[in-house]
Amino acid sequence: MTKSIIITAGGIGKRMGATIPKQFIEVKGLPILMHTITKFFDFDNSIEIIIVLPKDHIDYWNELVVKYDFLIPVTIVEGGKERFYSIKNGLKYANGELIGIHDGVRPFVSQDVIQSIFDSARLNKAVIPVIDLKESIRRVTTVETKSVDRNLFKIVQTPQCFTSDVIKSAYLQGYSDEFTDDASVVEKMGTIIHLVKGNDENIKITTPMDLKLATILA
Repeated sequence: MTKSIIITAGGIGKRMGATIPKQFIEVKGLPILMHTITKFFDFDNSIEIIIVLPKDHIDYWNELVVKYDFLIPVTIVEGGKERFYSIKNGLKYANGELIGIHDGVRPFVSQDVIQSIFDSARLNKAVIPVIDLKESIRRVTTVETKSVDRNLFKIVQTPQCFTSDVIKSAYLQGYSDEFTDDASVVEKMGTIIHLVKGNDENIKITTPMDLKLATILA
């Protein structure tokens, strides 16, 4: 089955003290977003790669493509006010029978996880990678805190992968604050979300500590 990957990127890296969008911060000689794109191109050089960027970041991206002589072909799509609308815009350009959606600042997803989510989506229609919680967690209310079984919870990662009909139908819904990721949008339509094992290195780079770890992992 043909594959598309929509990679979302946006926001200034304020939590890292950066003045440029965090996806454009350089790690080991290459902007983070380019590391992410390369990961999917190396997985399958025929995959359709769609990058969703805020309108005011597109010119800067084009400058970086020239600066780094970045030759991997991608389609650039203008994002929306909310992530929901950014994905909706990206889906208009996605032609694959299987469509993955990934955070642009997660450059360390493993090839095994990418393979796993696409393989599983062929059978299960809606698939997300998850990892186990390693810390104890507590449920907090207005009157108390209470220990809960961490084995009942998982940490969700991307890429999340869906058949084209499932994800495109789901994004015909109106926007809701309940939508925290693509799986939550699909789940609202009554589709069961299947889980595959993610990889611990697949961090989302959003803090100075994440950036330090990224320089080790790159």
